Amino acid sequence: MDLLEYQAKSLFRQMAIPILPSQRIDNPADLKGLKIPYPVVLKSQVRAGGRGRAGGIKFVENTIDAVAAAQTIFNLPIESEYPQVLLAEAKYNADQELYLAVLLDPVARRPVLLGSREGGMDVEGSIDKMQQVAVDQEFSPFYARRLMLKMGLQGDLIQSVSAIVEKMYRLFVEKDLDLVEINPLGISPTGEVMALDGKVSANDDALGRHPDLAALSGKKQGSGFVGNRRNPYAERHNSHSQAQHSPEFDAKSQSPISNSESLQLIELDGNIGILCNGMGLTMATLDAVVHQGGKPANFVNMGSLNPYDTANALRDRAELALELVAQNKNVKVILVNILARASKTDEITAAVAGYLERKARANRHIQVVLRLVEIDSDAVKKRLGELPVQLVSSLDRAAAASVASAK
Repeated sequence: MDLLEYQAKSLFRQMAIPILPSQRIDNPADLKGLKIPYPVVLKSQVRAGGRGRAGGIKFVENTIDAVAAAQTIFNLPIESEYPQVLLAEAKYNADQELYLAVLLDPVARRPVLLGSREGGMDVEGSIDKMQQVAVDQEFSPFYARRLMLKMGLQGDLIQSVSAIVEKMYRLFVEKDLDLVEINPLGISPTGEVMALDGKVSANDDALGRHPDLAALSGKKQGSGFVGNRRNPYAERHNSHSQAQHSPEFDAKSQSPISNSESLQLIELDGNIGILCNGMGLTMATLDAVVHQGGKPANFVNMGSLNPYDTANALRDRAELALELVAQNKNVKVILVNILARASKTDEITAAVAGYLERKARANRHIQVVLRLVEIDSDAVKKRLGELPVQLVSSLDRAAAASVASAK
């Protein structure tokens, strides 16, 4: 699902990505109450590209010109789509225009950072100058700064633009997105950066975990799969591995507790269970296990960890996810790979410990490989005690440890 520009910029605002003052326009008469000082730019809100060349973007100096321009844009189809909404935005004088994006690369099966010093309408003619950095391990500012250097940025721009990329990546992961794009990122003569246009593509299969995104589509999203809907996680895993699977994987029947908690258990046919948060991280973890010669048995994507969840709620959700993964008796080891802040990883650790303690009392022994970020390793080791948990620091080590334990 592709969001409209004004919807994408609403997400940018939440992430503190700088955007210009703007106002939604539902009909030309709204411009008589415009709260943004002139001059302004009026933009057609359609999903097609090339709005400027098609006449869907107009600069205006006063209310009379704005109303006339709005009437024209509302009646202008772009690739057969008429706008239902316009965006009125303050005019911005950019000295440079860059292109930035975070996307899920279907070939590399990794989140990829893209950047070009030729943004705006020029980007289509400069694909050969596009720079990219694959995020093949836990994300850190190093990846963003590496992209800046490959783009040839210098001085203060390295810090200011890399900070934008870091926020884009955070949005990409937290909302389980397929694409976050800023084109162009305007740079003023004084070095100020501003997202002048943006595009966000949400993953349809993740909308059940993000009601705010589902509301933008106008569709009610369920927590499970419907009929024979294709499972993109499993398809990507299938194309990457040598296991003899059918071309499509359908989610097997889920327990009532799974549906009630909006957790999706996707079953494969190996012996390693996987628990992650976020689509990109889940896919990367699946591929890492396969690359090490292992076979995932199933996986649960917990989605974004809501910062407003209570500690008990997050712990219960994590324990439920562990129970779902371990339902398959073929599972010999569970790989838990969570990207979250320290306060959240504490609860994940408590969930793992509580789960294993219950299993020990029930005489069911299962191993866990645990990879967390922002942790006090000594405190975690103390909490886990003698429980069968391997604490690792990187995805590659976690995958290798899981494969070794499953043999």
